[in-house]
Amino acid sequence: MELHEPDLRDVPVTAVLAALADDVRLQIVRTLARGGEHACGTFEFGVSKATRSHHLRVLREAGVTRTRVAGTSRYVRLRREELDRLYPGLLDAVLAAPDRVA
Repeated sequence: MELHEPDLRDVPVTAVLAALADDVRLQIVRTLARGGEHACGTFEFGVSKATRSHHLRVLREAGVTRTRVAGTSRYVRLRREELDRLYPGLLDAVLAAPDRVA
């Protein structure tokens, strides 16, 4: 199975910003920024499996993450180096921002 992962040079910064504008997706990115690759099913943010899959797809299609398929499992990682190269300081600023209080 092949997943759509755009070349980050083809993704406008507005698409990246839109993907990062959601609280659940921001939590996912913060978790990934701590390093390594994570199985998609390990993200527990109080949302359903379908909603979690939606958020992971939005991040992948915006060029923020890469997903590796291994059998029936999917592993996701942050495209940190690419994002830093094309949009210097963007991830650092987003990750440094305080959590919003509801």
